[in-house]
Parts: sequence; structure tokens; C-alpha cells
Amino acid sequence: MNEQQLQPNQAAPAANAGQQPGQDQNRGRGQRPFRGGGRRPGGQRGGRREGDRDAYKEKVLDLRRVTRVVAGGKRMRFRTTLVLGDEKGTVGLGVGKGVDVQTSIEKAKTAAKKNMMKIPLNGRTIPHEVHSKFSAAEVIIKPAVQGHGLKAGGAVRVVLALAGVKDVTAKCLGRTPNKLTNAMATIEALKQLRTK
Repeated sequence: MNEQQLQPNQAAPAANAGQQPGQDQNRGRGQRPFRGGGRRPGGQRGGRREGDRDAYKEKVLDLRRVTRVVAGGKRMRFRTTLVLGDEKGTVGLGVGKGVDVQTSIEKAKTAAKKNMMKIPLNGRTIPHEVHSKFSAAEVIIKPAVQGHGLKAGGAVRVVLALAGVKDVTAKCLGRTPNKLTNAMATIEALKQLRTK
């Protein structure tokens, strides 16, 4: 009878008999072993550089809740208007829709990257005066001397600031308060810029 009974201190070696020395005993309990992955030397992860994400600055211009009437009622989504720029002459405008705010922002950022454009700058200002109209929005942009500052308001100011224009005078001649159309009119005006 005594030979068949095991002592409490003899049961422990039998449970861990197949393990190698230094092997993690908690494997299989939700913890994965460390395989040396993660951040690569030189600030890279997965082949992308850390500076690529910070090269452009973004600004959410407008965030609206839009609805669409379907057979079962109304379908609500979010529409985001986003401006992307590096403040060195590159700017883009994108619009994205999604079931939540984060999805719409990501879609708008992707659309803005596809619509990036390079504008010619004359130092801190633009080469010449431009005038543009888009839908009900109308914008005029005039160059200014150094130190004048960015005299603009609303969506026009955001687009010009992210484009890198620092000395300029701009005015919305249209009466619409729609930020999207005012931003689109500003983009159309910047497309007209030419250097000598």
C-alpha cells in the first residue's frame, strides 16, 4: 500500500520531466515566448521609416454626420474633410466617409495623399495674385511683403498654412459658410500659380 502511494514531493518532477532547463513554464497559458521582434535598428519597423508618418501635418477641417434614406429607415455615417501638407509647398485635400469617426478620418487622409499637389512659392509668399471660384465659393489670394503674415480666415487659412504660405492676403468673396467648398476654391486657386 505504501509503495503505490506517491509522496507530494515526487509528483513535481514527473510533471516537468519533459522540459529543457531554462524553458518557460507558462507557455501555453496565453504568454508567447519573446523572439526578438519589434523595432528595428535605425527607427524602422516593418520596412517603413518613422519619419514618413510625421512628414505631413494634418488638420481636420470639417466633421459632419450625414444620413441617407434607405428602405429600413435612415443610415447615418460620418463625413470628414481633411487637409494634409508639409508646410513646404505641398498640400492636399481629402474627403472620407465611414460608419465611425476614426474610419472616416483614415479614408480622408488616404484621399488627401492621392490628391497631393506641389505649388510654386516665392520665398514666403505666392508669385502672383490668383482668383478662383468653386460652386458657391469664391476666393481671391494676393501676395504680400515679408513679415506681413497670413491674413486669411476659415478654411482658406488652414489650406494656405499647411501649404507653407506665410505672407499673403486672402478673402472669401462668396457668401457660403461651407468649409469644403471654400477649401476646394482655395485648392483651385493654388493650381493657377505659375512661375516666371
